Amino acid sequence: MIEIDGSMGEGGGQVLRTSLALAILSRQELHITHIRARRAKPGLMAQHLKSVEAAAQVCRATVEGAAIGSQTLTFRPGELHAGRYHFEIGTAGSTSLVLQTVFIPLCMAGGTSTLTLTGGTHVPWSPCFEYLSLQWLPYLQQMGFNAGLTLEQAGFYPPGRGRIRAVIHPTGHVTPLTINARGALQRIQGISAAANLDHEITRRQKLQVLRRLEPRCRETKIKTCEVPSPVKGTYVILLAVFDGSRACYSALGARGKPAERVADEAVDGLVEFLATDGAVDQYLADQLLLPMALAPGISQFRTSSITQHLLTNAEIIRYFLPVVIEIQGELGQPGWVRVSCPS
Repeated sequence: MIEIDGSMGEGGGQVLRTSLALAILSRQELHITHIRARRAKPGLMAQHLKSVEAAAQVCRATVEGAAIGSQTLTFRPGELHAGRYHFEIGTAGSTSLVLQTVFIPLCMAGGTSTLTLTGGTHVPWSPCFEYLSLQWLPYLQQMGFNAGLTLEQAGFYPPGRGRIRAVIHPTGHVTPLTINARGALQRIQGISAAANLDHEITRRQKLQVLRRLEPRCRETKIKTCEVPSPVKGTYVILLAVFDGSRACYSALGARGKPAERVADEAVDGLVEFLATDGAVDQYLADQLLLPMALAPGISQFRTSSITQHLLTNAEIIRYFLPVVIEIQGELGQPGWVRVSCPS
């Protein structure tokens, strides 16, 4: 049984989610304590509990400690099963994070799986749907993973009630990924979107983005759109496309938050990235570690910022898999990541 201290590193839900995915993939029993110990409300919240339940369903695991507020969990995985799954979080908990818990395991299940997840699709502290579809998934597809994502309706904080669908096909050979340099900036593309709000809001978001980014990149195109949703919400997402890589940043609206401020938050993130020599953004960096740890050979990339999430994910992976993960650079600064996986 693998023993994990949930207070390690950043001490949040990522420790739990990565540990669950690796327990399924390695068929090793997991005992995790001090779950989310570094958070204001430690223990399992709704979205973390749903990650546990989703992980248990896809591999017929036996679980002890799966309850709201629990800080200790025992997870004994069984055999992976492809199939049709519906995971309903019941709050604005992140559908993206629940999906990422079971995505890589289901890629290895030997058959096609269809997942429907309901909850928050555009909520704070997690990748929004478009980040997954425009940034995360294309890199995984480049490595050999085969899946499609669909946003059926957007869910915003606090009610949630969004819905995404994922079709995950079995993965054959996983290939290493190397992203050493981003090269020249080709274009910036983006979305200014809203649900059940005046179109003027998306127009103002778009104009503010263009006002700030067109002097940096003449090839900046922002699309405005209305997204289906049972609730109100708004967001901006920006994708910078370079010769050798991409970077993605987003921002969410909130009651009383000016449209221009939403745009500025997304632009600020991208501008900070452009001031570094990173090839991938800091959010993608920790999300690439697990797929890279399954690719025989050497994967490598340069990130715009070494984060505590990145360091924590590396530490967890080392518990489960015989891989060498080297991270060079200071916390909060650009750095190199190299993953060596035995053939």
